[in-house]
Amino acid sequence: MRVPEDAEDRLRDFLRNGKEWARLRTSVPGIFVLKLPSYRGSRDRLAVEVNPVDEGGSPRKRRGLVLRDREELEEFRRLLSDGRLEKLLEELERVNPEEGKGGEGLLKI
Repeated sequence: MRVPEDAEDRLRDFLRNGKEWARLRTSVPGIFVLKLPSYRGSRDRLAVEVNPVDEGGSPRKRRGLVLRDREELEEFRRLLSDGRLEKLLEELERVNPEEGKGGEGLLKI
């Protein structure tokens, strides 16, 4: 599936003129195009960032899941669909303190 020509032109312009680590919103909430800086001899390039958004459309996390190509997407799909991941998260929820409650790390003054 190809992106429309005007979208491809916009992506090329973003690659040429966008600032390093800049985000470009897409029509899909939570899916952004991210401009990656050159690194170890590779040139600037674009990647997809998957990052849940709040009610206003702003990313909830500082940095989401960054995907550079379809192969990485397939690897993450495989990992995220492994049932053991959900079991591990359930265990973490039981072990971690509830949000908003002070714990051993809270100094009462």
